Amino acid sequence: MPRRQLIGSTPSAAAQYHRLKRANNEGFIDLQFEKPPPKIPYKAIFLALGLFLVGSILIILGALLLTGYINAKYADRTWPILIMGSLMFIPGIYHVRIAYYAYKEYDGYSYEDIPEFD
Repeated sequence: MPRRQLIGSTPSAAAQYHRLKRANNEGFIDLQFEKPPPKIPYKAIFLALGLFLVGSILIILGALLLTGYINAKYADRTWPILIMGSLMFIPGIYHVRIAYYAYKEYDGYSYEDIPEFD
């Protein structure tokens, strides 16, 4: 079979183009409508779990400092700890929730909604 070259494109010796056999008169085959299995972004999920856990710990420590259960000599660290905990907790719980719903196969949630770090 001859190879076709698009106008304005550079030829590639490695690219081979073949005509697909038509399954019916419409020119579509069933294979092009099948969705591949989802790729699970493990690195992103572990990062989200880490953010969730560290953020939770920091929020709990900040709340204990704010209420006075931890010694008052550390009172100047209360608000920075609460802010850092919140900044870590919010994206962590958001992505953990998406991963959980994608695992349970809820409608509208998939692993594609979680960014990958590859």
